[in-house]
Amino acid sequence: MSNQNPVFIPGPTNMPDRLRTKMMAQTVDHRAPDFAGLFKPMLDDTKKVFGTTLGTVITFPGSGTGGWEAAVANTLSPGDKVLVARYGMFSHKWIDLCQKFGLEVQVVETPWGCGAPADRFEEILAADTAHTIKAVLVTHNETATGVLSDVGSVRRAMDSADHPAMMFVDCVSSLASVPFHFDDWGVDVAISGSQKGFMLPAGMAITCVSPKAFAAMETAKLPRCYFDFRDMAANNGKGGFPYTPPLQLIYGMREALDMLFEEGLENVYARHHRLAEGVRRAVSAWGLDLVAQEPALYSDTVSAIRVPEGFDSNRLTDHAYTAYGVSFGVGLGELNGKAFRIGHLGSLTDVMVLSGLATIEMAMADLDYPITLGSGVAAAQEYYRQTRAQAVTQGKENLAAE
Repeated sequence: MSNQNPVFIPGPTNMPDRLRTKMMAQTVDHRAPDFAGLFKPMLDDTKKVFGTTLGTVITFPGSGTGGWEAAVANTLSPGDKVLVARYGMFSHKWIDLCQKFGLEVQVVETPWGCGAPADRFEEILAADTAHTIKAVLVTHNETATGVLSDVGSVRRAMDSADHPAMMFVDCVSSLASVPFHFDDWGVDVAISGSQKGFMLPAGMAITCVSPKAFAAMETAKLPRCYFDFRDMAANNGKGGFPYTPPLQLIYGMREALDMLFEEGLENVYARHHRLAEGVRRAVSAWGLDLVAQEPALYSDTVSAIRVPEGFDSNRLTDHAYTAYGVSFGVGLGELNGKAFRIGHLGSLTDVMVLSGLATIEMAMADLDYPITLGSGVAAAQEYYRQTRAQAVTQGKENLAAE
């Protein structure tokens, strides 16, 4: 029975039974006409989640890391220069990938707990009068720190500097959970995956590509084969795949989109904000601090929480799992042993979140953390009670508007 507990890691997320059932499908011929009738509308509907009419959605069997590789390999050449800030483990991994591809990476070191430094990007881009920087890379939601960066501010910085660089955005742990505006933000490649806001298993890299990025492919010289945007887009346009597709995941993705649209995207975003705010009220009641340095940076999909001096966060997450059968996110990189993470994205409700808060409270009490048992749960309960009626009313209004 213990394996029925929800997970509170920032992905992969809990899978609704509706999606699991949909993926229990018999194999069919992916070259048959009825597959095209399923696949192409699914890609078109995914554009709504990206917030685009101009971009092209391209999927690959793989994880978000495969999407990162595709973004770089399809649009850049050896020795090209890219600009990126390091402010968490996943921005760090993107830097590592670019360096392995032989790109020149200009890294802006930024404290963990801060977001993308748009002002610093603007200074660097304005000074790059020769336009040697070909792309700016932004991690929208830094899963390691619980920080949501302002992508719109990065676009404004690029425009203010009058710089033609492309902008790539990692939205793996934000898409389908918080608003994303591909067209309005002038994004050139956005990278996500199936295992977060879409509530599916890992295994599908989901990208969105602008016309500008497609044009860059004509001169890009980095090698690509499996992750070739052109091959995939040419086949996708006819409802097909250049090689064997992850059929069951595609069935699941169709159902996930239906679930998101039935709830209404604005309601999905409002639910994530409300659940996250309940977690933040609990953290405050415990007397602990978030890694994110200010409210404007708080993520609605994951909260990274610092443990008190002298405590080991890895021991806490291990104890929560072994004693109560519930998984929480460990501290990554420089936060290893110093912070734990509560994932609050995907298929979650007030009641599920409260169960996670109660569990981590018990684990902290077991390990003699300086908290009052029940304080965080009570703070979240009070917030959820106060906002429940308003959330229901607003949800109906949002659905009517959509």
